[in-house]
Amino acid sequence: MISAPSGAGKTSLVNHVLHRVNNVCASVSHTTRSPRPGEIDGVNYYFVGLTEFERMDQENAFLESAKVHGNLYGTSRLWVENALKTGRNVILEIDWQGAQQIRDIFTDSCSIFILPPSKETLRQRLLGRGQDAPEVIEQRLAAAQEEMSHWREADFVLINDDFDITCQKLTNLLDKRSGQAFDDTTNPKLQSLITTLLP
Repeated sequence: MISAPSGAGKTSLVNHVLHRVNNVCASVSHTTRSPRPGEIDGVNYYFVGLTEFERMDQENAFLESAKVHGNLYGTSRLWVENALKTGRNVILEIDWQGAQQIRDIFTDSCSIFILPPSKETLRQRLLGRGQDAPEVIEQRLAAAQEEMSHWREADFVLINDDFDITCQKLTNLLDKRSGQAFDDTTNPKLQSLITTLLP
C-alpha cells in the first residue's frame, strides 16, 4: 500500500517503479470522480457513476473503499485476488482510510507513506499539474494535513524531496532490498519536517 497526500508524487513514483521491479503490478481503482485531461478509463482509473459504485459496494466488490475529496474510490476485490493467485505482488495506491481497511484483511501487507518536503512544495506540485480548478487545489491542501497525520501508521516513510532518490528508495523497498531502502523514519530531517507539516 502506498499512501500520500495529493501532490506528494505518489502516482509518478509508482509509474516509474513499475518499470524497474519484476513481478509487481498496480491495481487500478474505481472512482466516481471525473477523468482529468489525459486520463484513460481502465488505465488510470475505472471511472464509474455513483449508482454503479454504490451497487458494487453493496455487492462487496471492493476490498476497501473510501470517500476522498468528495469522491468515492474503491479497490476491486476480484482483480487483486486474481493478481495474487498468479504470484505477483500488488501495489495499492490508496489513502490512509483504505490502508487501514487493507491491514485488517492482509496482515502481511506492507504500507509506505510518501511525504512532501514542505507545504509549499505540495502547493506548487498541485498548481503545476494544471489539472484542477483553484478551489479543488485549496480543498486538497486543506485535507493534506489530516492525511499526513497518519504517517505513523505506515511501515515505511519516504520524503519525496528528490524524485530520483525517492524512486530508488521505493524500488529497493518493493524489490525487497529493505536493507538498502534508507527508510526515512530514521532520517533526522523527518521530525523537523513533521513539525512544519503538522503544526
